[in-house]
Amino acid sequence: MKDPSALVHLSKDKQLNKIIPTISLPPLEASGDVYLDLLDAIVSQQISTHAARAIFNRFCALFPNHYPAPENVLSLSQETMRSVGLSAQKAAYIRNIASFSAEENLEKINWLKKKDDEIIQYLSAIKGVGKWTVEMVLIFTLGRTDVLPLDDLGIRQAFVKLYGISGTPKIQTAAMLEIASAWRPYRSLACRYLWRWNSLNKNV
Repeated sequence: MKDPSALVHLSKDKQLNKIIPTISLPPLEASGDVYLDLLDAIVSQQISTHAARAIFNRFCALFPNHYPAPENVLSLSQETMRSVGLSAQKAAYIRNIASFSAEENLEKINWLKKKDDEIIQYLSAIKGVGKWTVEMVLIFTLGRTDVLPLDDLGIRQAFVKLYGISGTPKIQTAAMLEIASAWRPYRSLACRYLWRWNSLNKNV
């Protein structure tokens, strides 16, 4: 359930106020499983949602209880990983995450004690995991409320169309930061509205 005070705050932005009443957002159910969602994010890179879901399901089916525990992932052969549709690069990145999780004992970490920037720095140390991927984990896995993924294409497209920003990427980024500063501490929710609005207005 969305926080009514968050909607009141975001509606102070004239452009958001126009689109919020027109969009129905599903409840955000943050899983809290950082390890699993990192694997899912790697599989999803640069392919359609439908294809990603099929590959990830086939990948998970390789394991007991359909859960790719780190030690089980590391025991898989390259051929087995490729057989479910993973590219060589994605298979390598998945191994990197599994190795990192095993070494760092990710499931034991109290993420509540870590700030967003700390988590970004910590998880970005894994080869194949970039800032954008960690930002998605912050929003959708950990339910962090004030994340602004500046490098997300859908968010940038929404800013360009909704706020009419233009110029070089650097100029656009500065404008995005300035506009979104008024959304604090609910930038994650604002971005969820922008993603949805952008997906509904692809041809605008």
